[in-house]
Amino acid sequence: MHAIVIAAQGGPEVLEYVERPDPAPGDGEVVVDVAASGVNFIDVYHRSGAYPLPLPSVIGSEGAGVVSAVGSGVRDVAVGDTVAWAGVMGSYAEKAVVPAARVVPVPDGVPAELAAAVMLQGMTAHYLTHSTHEVKPGDTVLVHAAAGGMGQLLTQLAKLRGAKVIGTTSTDAKEKLAREAGADEVLRYDDFAEALRGTVDVVYDGVGATTFDGGLEALRRRGLMALYGAASGPVPPVDPQRLNRAGSLFLTRPTLVDYVADRDELLWRASDLFGWIASGQLRVNVSHRYPLAEAARAQEDLAARRTTGKLLLIP
Repeated sequence: MHAIVIAAQGGPEVLEYVERPDPAPGDGEVVVDVAASGVNFIDVYHRSGAYPLPLPSVIGSEGAGVVSAVGSGVRDVAVGDTVAWAGVMGSYAEKAVVPAARVVPVPDGVPAELAAAVMLQGMTAHYLTHSTHEVKPGDTVLVHAAAGGMGQLLTQLAKLRGAKVIGTTSTDAKEKLAREAGADEVLRYDDFAEALRGTVDVVYDGVGATTFDGGLEALRRRGLMALYGAASGPVPPVDPQRLNRAGSLFLTRPTLVDYVADRDELLWRASDLFGWIASGQLRVNVSHRYPLAEAARAQEDLAARRTTGKLLLIP
């Protein structure tokens, strides 16, 4: 099989398309013939060294495909099942080894590519809108980078729960995408804080350094900042007294692993997402598909913000 391996951390040039022996499943594991792998900012962090990895490593942590082998002790997954996963390294490959406890069944009405596209970002959007802050009818929600794959999913899920959604984008073309996803208002990054000062119930910020201060200004008294990413760079250390002075604000830095640690919770989130996709209530915008061998180009496009929607690698 072929896979994308890094032997050192650095720029896109360290991503190597190599041939490796076909894997075999261990106890409690399955081997999946990968139909599609998701491309995410966390992959860039793994490649660059922002998040250390043992080397060499096959990178990528999201995908979907058909099970081709099962290890001993696997009871609920069989050869021929279509499954999806997130948070498991080794997904930029033609075949991936995944713990059976981490895969979720993909129903017949959902194509494997869409399942791969929605696992990491979709479940992140689910926990942010259903658990980190349970969005309620009438809430005012600010979604940064609303035209991106994550932003479009967050916008749709917040709207499903009855919120007013305000998005930020950088261009008119991206504003159009945010509005198509359901955003009620769309602002630019340079003026959102002034326009929204003290009016927002929750800020969903995956941008980080360049939007964090403005997001705090936009929050109402006792509002919540959910800082789930850092696409523009990490946020510097925060003095807790800032939250006090700004109106007893709440700040959280959540991550998906803590919201799917229980298998029942994992299945709940995935089942909701697949159900909404099958019923047409959730639209997943797969904007770019790349051959597996072009993983470096996919990551470059993602990091440079040349894309909107979800990026997939197709083996």
